[in-house]
Amino acid sequence: MPLPFISSTVPDEAAGTAAEALSVATGLALRLAESAAERDRAGGHAAQEREWIRASGLLALSIPVEFGGQGADWATVYQTVRILAQADSALAHVYAFHHLQLAGVRLYGNAEQQQRLLSHTAERRLFWGNALNPLDKRAIATRIDGAYLIDGVKSFCSGSVGSDWMTVSAWHEETQSAVIGVLPTMQEKIRVEADWDAFGQRQTDSGNVHFTQALLPDELVLQAPLQIPTTRTTLRTLVSQLIMTNLYLGIGLGAYASARRYTADESRPWQASGVSAAVEDPYIQHRYGELWLLLRPAQLLADDAAARLDHAFNSTGPLDPDARGRVAIAVAEAKCLSHRAAIEVSSQMFELMGARATSCRYGLDRFWRNARVHTLHDPVDYKLRDIGRHMLDGSYPEPTAYS
Repeated sequence: MPLPFISSTVPDEAAGTAAEALSVATGLALRLAESAAERDRAGGHAAQEREWIRASGLLALSIPVEFGGQGADWATVYQTVRILAQADSALAHVYAFHHLQLAGVRLYGNAEQQQRLLSHTAERRLFWGNALNPLDKRAIATRIDGAYLIDGVKSFCSGSVGSDWMTVSAWHEETQSAVIGVLPTMQEKIRVEADWDAFGQRQTDSGNVHFTQALLPDELVLQAPLQIPTTRTTLRTLVSQLIMTNLYLGIGLGAYASARRYTADESRPWQASGVSAAVEDPYIQHRYGELWLLLRPAQLLADDAAARLDHAFNSTGPLDPDARGRVAIAVAEAKCLSHRAAIEVSSQMFELMGARATSCRYGLDRFWRNARVHTLHDPVDYKLRDIGRHMLDGSYPEPTAYS
């Protein structure tokens, strides 16, 4: 049965593109919801469902109009991620990480690279994955004339299975720094291994990618070894962190909506409650109120952070480090709240639904499993530290791959 979605809202001043994108995302989410529990149990690669995403046109949502895309702002992109995550956070993850790779091209790529890669993506509806994990230095880049040869393996490569192109990184031993570039996935020198076996987010296609003398030509290099990122290019991390935020928030909203429906339709009132329906129990009502007060502030902060990110992303000229820092704090605040909401709502919901809700046929445990796995992406304690330190001494987080 499709989930009763809590829909996202479009501001009155939003362009028609935003309203249409949210409508398309809602229709796609309802379609994904019909098989989400079954596919979660099966795991593996959701090839057909990924083709539904491709056919929806949403893969071009963040691509600027001049390159053949829809030119949506990040606030709209995040709303679509949140909608999809209510139904299927694994495929929402794959979809969101596609747009993260496009953000990397927009931020790091030169004019020629942007024109070529973004236009090609929009025209052919290409699906992007990644082999970028900055903590995994097993893939080694060796410099040759006009290119790098990459050998080794990368882990946690979300969206790699079934992708058309990937963002890749490899460690350059001579300079003790990384090279970042993009490559077509389907080639003899690259082997994508569908070996992702976590207990949640089971269809994110996040296995290992193996490189054997894979050629990365200079024209596909986005960041050369020792190249110092500008303040503007470090916004990619904040795009990524706000993706996590909206994935967690979508999981929490999906869990809440599913629990609410189950309580209304299936739950039996406790014998000592003195009411005829579970929804009339004042303790049940109280707890649903408490859980909503985890979700509602998280939504507001996520939307605020998206607006701040859009302002920084679309600014012309050099980006002031303090301006970047203010966005980073807003993103950290939103991520901490959405993290907490996803974990708490997806766990406490069972106390409100009752023992029968744990039946495997409902698959409601997937919300907690997905939240638990994905919120381990990077430690939330470091986000809390960044916020606390800022409140105490006014400093901003140092730009890294995670802050």
